[in-house]
Amino acid sequence: MQPYKITLIGHRDIYEYRKIRDGLNTLLRLLMHKKPYLEIYLGRNGDFDLLTTSVVRKIQDDCGRAYCAMTLVLPYTLANMDYYERHYDSIFIPEFATRVHPKNAITLRNRWMVEECDLFVCYVEHPSGGANQALKYAKKLRKQIINLASNEELEKIYDADSI
Repeated sequence: MQPYKITLIGHRDIYEYRKIRDGLNTLLRLLMHKKPYLEIYLGRNGDFDLLTTSVVRKIQDDCGRAYCAMTLVLPYTLANMDYYERHYDSIFIPEFATRVHPKNAITLRNRWMVEECDLFVCYVEHPSGGANQALKYAKKLRKQIINLASNEELEKIYDADSI
């Protein structure tokens, strides 16, 4: 069974918590009905990542982990890796990222996440930062994209036939 891979990347600071949470929750639950298995890639670098982790964990608690796995993709090894291993289904560190400066490793990690996904879900509302760079890269690769900052794209989520 081939997993349907979803990458979640967004700004470090978010201000529309409920809107993002509800949109992502609806999207992932719809996809669980359409795809046999979801592999969700995410980071751990800010508000968006923490929010998405909690949404995925709630879905797993409600529906079981047989339908969905959450992979923490890190740019480099962190202190207390055992803590992260307890909170995610798996942890992946791209090998190439360990050979570059840590600031560059985050950009390379994001690029890898975009390249690997079937669906790129982001929260990008301003034209700067790593999330915006990842969005531009996803567009360049012609990935399917849903930006949770866009009211129009959120409306698409609630129209189950458009996904």
